[in-house]
Amino acid sequence: MSRLSWPAAWTAAGAVAAALLAANIAAPPVLATSVAYAASASTGEPTPQPTGSPGTDTTPPTAPGEVRACPPPLPTGGTPQGVVGLCWTASTDDVGVTGYEVYRLTPDGFVKATAPTSTVSVVSGLTIGRTYTFYIVAKDAAGNTSRPTAPFSTSAVTGMYVSPSPGTGDTTPPTRPTGMQANCLPDFKGTSFCWTASTDDAGVTGYDVYRRTDTAWIPVGTPIGTHFTEGNLVTGQSYVYFMVAQDAAGNLSLPSDLVTVTASGGYPTYTPPPVSCEIEYTSWSWSGGFSANVKITNLGQTPMNNWTLRFVLPDAGQKVASGWSATWSQSGKDVTAAAMPWNSVIQGGASLQIGFNGTLTGANPDPTGFTLNGGVCIRG
Repeated sequence: MSRLSWPAAWTAAGAVAAALLAANIAAPPVLATSVAYAASASTGEPTPQPTGSPGTDTTPPTAPGEVRACPPPLPTGGTPQGVVGLCWTASTDDVGVTGYEVYRLTPDGFVKATAPTSTVSVVSGLTIGRTYTFYIVAKDAAGNTSRPTAPFSTSAVTGMYVSPSPGTGDTTPPTRPTGMQANCLPDFKGTSFCWTASTDDAGVTGYDVYRRTDTAWIPVGTPIGTHFTEGNLVTGQSYVYFMVAQDAAGNLSLPSDLVTVTASGGYPTYTPPPVSCEIEYTSWSWSGGFSANVKITNLGQTPMNNWTLRFVLPDAGQKVASGWSATWSQSGKDVTAAAMPWNSVIQGGASLQIGFNGTLTGANPDPTGFTLNGGVCIRG
């Protein structure tokens, strides 16, 4: 196996971690007792839904900052195992930060890997050379939990050496999802986003989608296509997501970029206009022409002022030639009859009759689509 040449910054960080460990053993401080050398990755706890304990302190700490990979301690013998060292910038709190929780992404979601009291943690029991994804939250004495960090991915190492995974079978993860597009389904009531499909040597079986809450990244869906929707959200509020691809062997891709999505109200539900009138239409025809009477009844309780009746003559050969008791006009198949000064008001429940003469070159079907002042009319 080849020897890795570590950057000078990592060597310095390793020295800091060792110094922290030695100092903590010699004289444990009140809030930071030691570097957390971590629960085995195979026995992590499911991600909790933290809640603050009763009391006056309800202000959570700030989120940890600048998560980065730190070199873990040198191996001291025994069977080599994969280890990840993590460092981050300390959170702040109005009373005081009491510790942190580090969560690792698995095929079943995030599990708690360590609970350090300092800003350095080592997660062990991993597969050497495999990439793992984590997030970190800060805690205070009242049980308040900070907002989670963005997902951070790094490879497991053994001391100062990196070697291929000794696992058998399919150990190649899918490619990371890319091309995140927010609100790609605007008619959906809630959030939606789409992406470019991941690829895998054996085949991608689906995706795991996570949404950020005030205290964690929670699983919200496992789509198998390249789009995701989530309902029952607050319209107009923004939500932050990321996702990973998974294959049949349980290999997880690197996380996608974060995508911020605003919950949409969806397209408005169509409401048909109210029925406002009833039409009785009668006609008779002869070679090349026809005549029609139209009875209009106001079905409402209030007067219909300065009314305008509209309808459609279905056959292109039907043409209005003249009419009575209304001002008649035609554009294409659309016919308009406007009130005269002497009959411009139709009282609620009242009726009036109008009519017209027309020419035709073919059939003489009854008109359709009667409306009165924009309201739908029914046929009597």
